Amino acid sequence: MSSNNNIDATVRISGLDKHFGPETAVLDFNILIEQGEFVTLLGPSGCGKTTTLRCVAGLERPDGGDIFIGDQLVASYEQDVYLNPEDRNIGMVFQSYAVWPHMTVFDNVAYGLRVRRAGKSEIKKRTMRALELVGLDHLADRYATKLSGGQRQRVALARAIVYEPRVILFDEPLSNLDAKLREQMRDEIVRLQKEVGITSIFVTHDQSEALVMSDRVVVMDKAVIQQVGDPQDIYANPANAFVANFIGVTSLLKGRVIGHSNSIYDIELPSIIGGEPLRLRATGETGIGEESEVHVSLRPEDVTLNTDKPSDAENLNLLEGKVIDTVYLGSFLECRVDVKGHEINIQIDHFENLSRDQTVFLTFRAEHALCLAN
Repeated sequence: MSSNNNIDATVRISGLDKHFGPETAVLDFNILIEQGEFVTLLGPSGCGKTTTLRCVAGLERPDGGDIFIGDQLVASYEQDVYLNPEDRNIGMVFQSYAVWPHMTVFDNVAYGLRVRRAGKSEIKKRTMRALELVGLDHLADRYATKLSGGQRQRVALARAIVYEPRVILFDEPLSNLDAKLREQMRDEIVRLQKEVGITSIFVTHDQSEALVMSDRVVVMDKAVIQQVGDPQDIYANPANAFVANFIGVTSLLKGRVIGHSNSIYDIELPSIIGGEPLRLRATGETGIGEESEVHVSLRPEDVTLNTDKPSDAENLNLLEGKVIDTVYLGSFLECRVDVKGHEINIQIDHFENLSRDQTVFLTFRAEHALCLAN
């Protein structure tokens, strides 16, 4: 089974708006998803990601903008175009699996082909091929009630791809699985998507899923796209404080620019517990003005903790603080340090022995602290 390379399976969304009464669910959403690309819509609950997916699926009518699947206009508010879901040639995997318990695995997967009036031999061939792809061909005759959660999710995957749709949509399909099974299914979906080569839109609020699975990530908040980019760029170069805080773990410190040279900024942090304000150097996009209010994003893995004051920190930011607490997380300790009222999270070796209120010294390079305009 492979996607038909002669069929245009791009997805283009232009100026998509959706409102529920006075509430704006999606505002001016624009993106072009290339054929075979895996794009994740990521954000907190209520940000508009699922509503966007439902508009593409045909389960919601847009209040503005156009949606194309390939060269076919499937929804347009201005042109009064709206194709029903069954006319859009898409597959969908739901959070709830939606596997019919009174049917066998084979019949669940074959259902879409039967609705499309495929021949018996074609149904058998394509259904077994889809089950082979998800590793369930040996369970074709088993009823869905006898399957585990992971197996039911595989049935839902096979059912979504069996009729070779142009696009497959995933609506938080892993949220009902336990942590270990989520990892396995995450890898399985990526493998399957690459093997079939089908254009995919995946909705999740789980940042690790988005980073591991996606070709590109669309970060959303309050109905609006905050940033679009590949996972590495989203993580390393967040567009604003929201993206930095939502993607991974970061310490966000509010400060003010007091000087800069090219893309290196001198930042003054307010003194929360009296005394002199803190100062540090951070890198950022050029164009942030003098006296600008900014956020400094500092990733835990970019900070080094020293129990003694280092003597060779001339080209590093050096901050003195006290340990608030540590949390054991297996391969590392998560440590919170108070630096004159500013809380900084860091990761240290799991065998490090630190005590509450112990004085420590934090060092980090300017290029590892990111200056973000408010």
